[in-house]
Amino acid sequence: MELRHLRTFRVVARTLNFTRAAAELHYAQSSVTEQIQALEAELGSKLFDRGRQLRLTSAGERLIGYADRMLSLAEEAKAAVEENRGEPEGELTVGALETLCAHWIPEIFSEYRAQWPRVRLTLTEGGRGELYQAVRQSEVDVCFTFGSPPADPAFASERLGEEPLVVIVPPGHPLADREKIEPGDLRGVGFLATPKGCGFREMLDRIDGPVIETEVASIAALGRCVAAGMGCALVPALAGRGDAVAVPLAGETTAVTMTWRKRDEHKPNVAALLATAGRVRA
Repeated sequence: MELRHLRTFRVVARTLNFTRAAAELHYAQSSVTEQIQALEAELGSKLFDRGRQLRLTSAGERLIGYADRMLSLAEEAKAAVEENRGEPEGELTVGALETLCAHWIPEIFSEYRAQWPRVRLTLTEGGRGELYQAVRQSEVDVCFTFGSPPADPAFASERLGEEPLVVIVPPGHPLADREKIEPGDLRGVGFLATPKGCGFREMLDRIDGPVIETEVASIAALGRCVAAGMGCALVPALAGRGDAVAVPLAGETTAVTMTWRKRDEHKPNVAALLATAGRVRA
């Protein structure tokens, strides 16, 4: 039973979508399909019901726990070998929120790559919940998010810094000429927001008063919708770009947090990234 087939199975089981799984794994969709078919042939059981909506069969449900344990054991074996070798090399997968991919990760990656050129870096983008799940399942080694990580005993984390929050408003909006906005100024103001579960949405939900009128999944799309006059939005200052007007929200910031699995701290690749990120963002 090939580990790569189990990794692919686990991603398909999580996304329940061959196209999304292929994009996440950086495979052609045909390759994902072939790997799942090969695993099914080896096990002699169908793992997915390919009806109108992809879903796990009872055999697929039973395999998930075993796949997690087998991949975890493989990771531990690899880490034990790497620990003896000492110098970072091989692969390292980093996950980050869309905004951090664009504004924090490039500097960290550049510094890391200059020091450890034998490591092949992979950057994957996702929502906060998706990233924590990917770390939990060993699909991502380290992730960067806004806010605090979940209280998971398997996780370790480090706060790398703070980002001020801004309200982005359409040009000509009554709040556009303010030097700063107090939370109380937002009572009754129409807002666009990311879906529930997103860190940006949690920031907005803590403020009493804004009226959420529209949900938008992408931060880039959120900014364009604001610029088009659809409403206001709350974002970190580094995301306040484009034609929308960014006005600081008084006294409000969000933490930028780096999260990884505690058991991986000794891996040379992971340890080197943790040190590099801390040094770059100091």
